[in-house]
Amino acid sequence: MTIEEKLTHFYDTSVDEARRQAEKDVREHKEALDAALEEHKKMSLGNAASSRKAEIANAKREINKALSAEQLHIRRNWTARQSRLKEKLFADVRVQILKFMESPRYEEYLCTKIEEAVCFAEHDEIQIYLSKEDEPRLKSLTVKTGFPLKVSDESFIGGIKAIIPEKNILIDNSFEEGYQAAYREFKFDGGPAHE
Repeated sequence: MTIEEKLTHFYDTSVDEARRQAEKDVREHKEALDAALEEHKKMSLGNAASSRKAEIANAKREINKALSAEQLHIRRNWTARQSRLKEKLFADVRVQILKFMESPRYEEYLCTKIEEAVCFAEHDEIQIYLSKEDEPRLKSLTVKTGFPLKVSDESFIGGIKAIIPEKNILIDNSFEEGYQAAYREFKFDGGPAHE
């Protein structure tokens, strides 16, 4: 082999070796870049998922906060409306009580309640009081029931109050007490269970 052939052979071998080395380096570099790209994709997807979860959680919190505020607003409006309706209802009840007190049935009612109180006391001493509003009825009720009655210093809309001192018993058949008890215990129930 001549020097020229040796040089050509050396050149070809060197170029082949350099090409193989370059291809190997390019392949390794490409693999490294692909691995880095995959790692970056995974990291980006993880960050995006975390960010999305955080945004969803934040949105849920904001929705719940707005919902709670709206529920509170609705509850306050509902309570205020119930309160207005209750006041209107009980104003109407008071008017109906006053109308009943003007009717002839009211005096019959008082006679019945007086007789019930006297029967309850049996032979014990009893003091029966009429409301201030019923003072004009004192004489006629005393005659009808045959029992001495007194007019109370306080107004209790109507009805009677009776005291049995020996047994320490108060019989309160006043309209005021019934009215106040109904007012305290009144509540709006709704829905199918309360129809």
